[in-house]
Amino acid sequence: MRVLIVGSGGREHAIAYCAAKSEKADKIYCTPGNAGIAEYAECAPIGAMEFDKIVAFAKEKEVDLVIVGMDDPLVGGLVDELEAAGIRTFGPRKNAAILEGSKAFSKDLMKKYNIPTAAYENFTDPDKAMAYLETAKFPIVLKADGLALGKGVLICNSLEEAKEGVKSIMLDKKFGDAGNEMVIEEFMTGREVSVLSFVDGDTIKTMTSAQDHKRAGDGDTGLNTGGMGTFSPSPFYTKEVEDFCNKYIYQPTVDAMKAEGRPFKGVIFFGLMLTEEGPKVLEYNARFGDPEAQVVLPRMKNDIIEVVEACIDGTLDKVDLQFEDNAAVCVVLASDGYPVAYDKGLPVSGLDEFKKHEGYYCFHAGTKFEGEQIVTNGGRVLGVTAKGKDLKEARANAYAAAEWVHFDNKYMRHDIGKAIDEA
Repeated sequence: MRVLIVGSGGREHAIAYCAAKSEKADKIYCTPGNAGIAEYAECAPIGAMEFDKIVAFAKEKEVDLVIVGMDDPLVGGLVDELEAAGIRTFGPRKNAAILEGSKAFSKDLMKKYNIPTAAYENFTDPDKAMAYLETAKFPIVLKADGLALGKGVLICNSLEEAKEGVKSIMLDKKFGDAGNEMVIEEFMTGREVSVLSFVDGDTIKTMTSAQDHKRAGDGDTGLNTGGMGTFSPSPFYTKEVEDFCNKYIYQPTVDAMKAEGRPFKGVIFFGLMLTEEGPKVLEYNARFGDPEAQVVLPRMKNDIIEVVEACIDGTLDKVDLQFEDNAAVCVVLASDGYPVAYDKGLPVSGLDEFKKHEGYYCFHAGTKFEGEQIVTNGGRVLGVTAKGKDLKEARANAYAAAEWVHFDNKYMRHDIGKAIDEA
């Protein structure tokens, strides 16, 4: 089977790594890919939003299966385009990817179908949003409605800060058209947990849990980023929490999307907050998380191609989804200055060390080749992942492995998975 993966980050590298292990995948392509993905796939310099070129490439290479990793092409309708050309594709169609593409849609869906989430209001008029804030309790959360690279969420502690946030999102268009509509919702407190799931339109099979670290600095300080590291499983995701979510969140979400005429096939990422009143949905994503995929997928026992095909064919109920009884931690190596300003083109060394150790992975997020040399090509450069018998061992292994890699301006958080010690 010929497989094409669409994307260029650490998530797509993790998908490519799993696909390469499958006996079903004879040949793997990736558009546009990166220097790490190139170890497993033939990469072509086609952007993830160049739909016509992707369809043409898939036809030219006689691709049997496309896996769309990124949010933008999913929300933009790449799956629809590929399916219209007769190409089997894994991922939600445009009308289902709206689950991530519009926070206002997803909040309204949860309200309509009684799926637990924070109280909220939607706004398209900045003046009305400002007026609403006058009566609000603080802290409060502002969310740009559309895609904003995981950065369109502001937590505001005062009225003045919140009004500045409305101005930034809706008037100054800090996140572009993503801020044409905005959600204002109550601030929830508790542990955050991420749960990824495979969905075939009817059946949902959840993967092992994970927890991301969004802030740039130690102690959850600094700016919001695309994610500075993650660990799996979460010690706070108990059997009791899982049972509650199965009954009131997971299956009800799949059923709600089907009832709305938007059957969802692909991956639903549930961002959960474990509040005193019980688990609630913070957000949905319509694809594998990044960097959550880097700790979840290496622990999956199943052949990823078989699971993906079951989702497409509506036979997920026949799949026994299994994960290793261990743990994994991913530490993101970034360029100092991320997410604001940082240098690119810096030579990377030490990557060969990972080939000598089982249970250690280096997933490329922002790299490229300059001749034979791998250089940095983004703010988040690499995701160093390591397994261990438990979270503490995995954490120690990941930080040890992070020292194998060298490039100028290398920056990382030193407290990824520290919550493990408090469990």
